[in-house]
Parts: sequence; structure tokens; C-alpha cells
Amino acid sequence: MAYLAVVTGGAGAIGQEIAAQLAATHDAVVLVDVDAEKLKTTHAKLESSSGGQQKFIPEICNITDPTAVKDLARRVSERGTVRTLVNNAGATNAGSLHEMTVESWKAEIDLNLNASFLCFQAFSESLKACPASPSVVNVASANGLGMFGNPAYSAAKAGLIHLTRSIAVEYGRFGIRCNAVAPGTVKTAAWEQKIQTNPKVLDEVKQWYPMQRIVEVSHVASTVAFLASEQAGSITGVCLPVDCGLLAGSPPLARAFAVSEYY
Repeated sequence: MAYLAVVTGGAGAIGQEIAAQLAATHDAVVLVDVDAEKLKTTHAKLESSSGGQQKFIPEICNITDPTAVKDLARRVSERGTVRTLVNNAGATNAGSLHEMTVESWKAEIDLNLNASFLCFQAFSESLKACPASPSVVNVASANGLGMFGNPAYSAAKAGLIHLTRSIAVEYGRFGIRCNAVAPGTVKTAAWEQKIQTNPKVLDEVKQWYPMQRIVEVSHVASTVAFLASEQAGSITGVCLPVDCGLLAGSPPLARAFAVSEYY
């Protein structure tokens, strides 16, 4: 029996690193993405780094389309049993409620929340049939736990965290664990436009983090890999921030409130 990991948003920086780390503990990793060219490039890169073991399976899919997701699950089931589902795909465009349209609100909710439900629903039977500690890991965001702009994205990620708990409670009797990670700022392609607008934006962001830096892609991926592993065999229903301390508090605010330069 082949044990598979499925990673949505598999062609992006975080998805690619998650896939690379999960390849060590799964027979194969299914890379799911809607961008065919980007997926092709990522697949070739991962296969090259794996020494030709053919550990990665590219699948083009619009995960906001229920029919497409069902078809994806059928194709994947022909290759093996899903041991790990990582709902990683996500994106945001509208930065404020003032800029939001009904269409953009719906689009961000669809991608950042509804798609994860569709994927879990489609793969749930395969996960239930897996005897080897099946797991779901949802990539949420610090935005789902605090307000840092991007309201539709934030609302969707907050919903994703609650969906995580719902899956953990209802499907725990089948041995399925479900957890979430909540990354802070990670330098991915999503930041490129902001950097073009303001080349100093990341330096400005860093000052609010206790660790005075932003999150490494590899650290998000290693947290996902941990939550999917046997080491986390008794952990379910949690949301683990990977945020360089952002949600713990802000040094500039602590410095101002305490009237102290020790922060």
C-alpha cells in the first residue's frame, strides 16, 4: 500500500518546501496547483533534488471547484492511500474593507476557507481508510488570530482554524488528527508587489516582531512535517503559530506602554 501526502498550493514556495520535507516519510507527494507552468517547474526541481526517485506527482486542479476536487481525489486514490492532507493553498489581494468588493470577498473566502473544506471532504474516505496515523494540517495565518489587514483573508483563516477543530473533534474516532499552523510574515512571491511599491516594507515589518526578523519558509514546512508525524501522535485540534513571536506581543508597544528601553 502506497502512503501519499497531498499538498495544495504545491507550486508555491511554502508548498514546495512542505512537499520536500514530507517526501522523507511518504511513498509519494501529490503536488496540487492551478498554475500549470509553475507546477511543471516545481515538479522538475523537486524530482531533480530527490535523485530521480520519482517521489512527486503533479496534479493541476482548481480547488475552489467542487467537481474538479472530486475528480482529483479519484485520480489520487488510484495511486494509493492518503496519509497526510496539507491544505496550504491561499492568497490575498484586497488590503482593506474599503477596497473590498463582493466579488473579491467571495473569491478570498473560496480559496482560503471553502477550498480546504472541499479537499477534506473529498479525501476524508481515503484518510479514514489509512491505518498509519492519518493527518490533516491546515496552513492558516497569524491573520486568523489577530488583525493585521487583509480582512477577507483574515476572516477565512479564522474560519480555517475553527474548521481544524471541527475536523479534530468529529473525525478523531477514525484516528484522524487535524491541526493548523499560523505563519507570520514569510517572504514569498506574494510580497513582491509590496516590495516594488515600498522596498523597505520588510524592514518596517520586522520591527514589530520580538525576534526582529520574519519567518523562514523552511520553518513553516518543518512545523507542518512535525504535526503530520508520529512525534505529534497525540496532538490534534491545535493551531500552532510560527510567527517569530508576533502574536506574543510587540516590542515597540511594550516599550511605549512600560516607558522602558529594555524592550
